[in-house]
Amino acid sequence: MRLIRFNVDESHEALWGEVEGDRVVVMTSPRGSRTGDSFPMASARLLAPATPSKIICVGRNYFGHIREMGNDKEPLPEEPGLFLKGPNSVAGPFSEIPYPHFTNEFHYEGELAVVIGKKILPGTVRPIENVLGYTAGIDLTARDRQRGDLQWTRAKSADAFCPLGPWIETGIDPDRTVVRTFVNGVQRQEGRTEDMIFPVSVILEYISAFMTLEEGDVVLTGTPEGVGEIFPGDRVEVTVDGLGAPLVMYVSGEGA
Repeated sequence: MRLIRFNVDESHEALWGEVEGDRVVVMTSPRGSRTGDSFPMASARLLAPATPSKIICVGRNYFGHIREMGNDKEPLPEEPGLFLKGPNSVAGPFSEIPYPHFTNEFHYEGELAVVIGKKILPGTVRPIENVLGYTAGIDLTARDRQRGDLQWTRAKSADAFCPLGPWIETGIDPDRTVVRTFVNGVQRQEGRTEDMIFPVSVILEYISAFMTLEEGDVVLTGTPEGVGEIFPGDRVEVTVDGLGAPLVMYVSGEGA
């Protein structure tokens, strides 16, 4: 099932819908009933397919990324390393993200994103069963601020630092998919989720042991090797096998 969050013009309220062929059938919520309304898919303006209260991110979940960041001499992590992005960081597909004025090293990190469909309380058995589906995400990072600031708030959680989309696909097997990132049409990343140090089920069990995950929350599961800089004028695409279309963003502005 392919679920989208959309409107039909900028003044229209955000709607949820299920894509059926060349039309989108309106739903009361991502897990709700159909309203009886529908629109041509061509008229739908795609929005970020989640409205999270928080975004929980996993760092260093692919060995290749650990190696490229210079941490391969350390023991592999024994538990997921987590950090947060705020809901202010969400951006929709095809967004133009201004080059941040506070960095000289603006980086992309393509990732598989998990969208929670039903509240997961601490102690929930098999929290993966409460997942709504999966989409693509970009963990935009001010790399120099990540190194220099006391915490990662500015480096990771500035406005629009988490593009998501283009939609949610419920049929993806998170243990058997591939994440790829392209910059201006050139592939820069490829990671197989079967190679993640901590699979999605383990990540969700770890997080939900101490934190309630609300409906609509997003979990970014880590990035493969190949992260790098982007500049004004660049086009970034992240694909997830089974999603059906890439998440696309553009960098605008003049740079730092």
